[in-house]
Amino acid sequence: MTLSKRWWRRPWVAPMFVVMVAFLAFSLPPYLMGGSRLPLREGFAAHKILLDVHIGFGMIALIACGFQVWPWFRGKYPKAHKIMGRVYVLGGVLPAGLMALVVSVTALTGPVGRIGNVMLSLLWLFMTFRGYKSARRRQFGDHRRWMIRSFALCTSIVLNRVWIILLLIGLQPWLDTHYGGSMDALIGDAAQASIWLSWTVNLALAEWWLDKGKGKAREKRGAVRETVGAAN
Repeated sequence: MTLSKRWWRRPWVAPMFVVMVAFLAFSLPPYLMGGSRLPLREGFAAHKILLDVHIGFGMIALIACGFQVWPWFRGKYPKAHKIMGRVYVLGGVLPAGLMALVVSVTALTGPVGRIGNVMLSLLWLFMTFRGYKSARRRQFGDHRRWMIRSFALCTSIVLNRVWIILLLIGLQPWLDTHYGGSMDALIGDAAQASIWLSWTVNLALAEWWLDKGKGKAREKRGAVRETVGAAN
């Protein structure tokens, strides 16, 4: 089978990388220039440093996970897949997730947003660890399922930007009534809601995808049993 045919069988690969590159191109410049896209807590000098460390390792995790879910890359370069998997876990998720816990607790996103980010960080660390542990035990079916969940949580930061734009647009009709004309209050609610929607929706879609795969596997096993039964 040619690479072009494989491409048409996986039409989501190129858009995924395009979106990731666009996200990084939009999000990283302020941090590289010493600034930030997020408000920093006054009186906590380490907040900026921890946020920069989280962003740096998170970038590594985001790039690595894109290659990890690319079927052609996994099949063509299994050794590279294994090495990049370790980079994703040990050089991306682990430091980025631990820094995210501290940054989330001290963030200026309100209690609802802080809880959402803490839960996201804990689940990301837990599911990635389960996936890594499954691979070490050569339980590759479990490894795949846990890493799909990890991928969904890793990419939630990208979808967060989409959700917040949609929420800002959707909440505009209530600016003068519910929010009393306060754009800051509206943005605050949109930011907190986008935190939760970004990872809960992603994780729900991942579970749907996994359940869909199980359904196909059950249908295939059933068809095989029917064929064998008919032959007998």
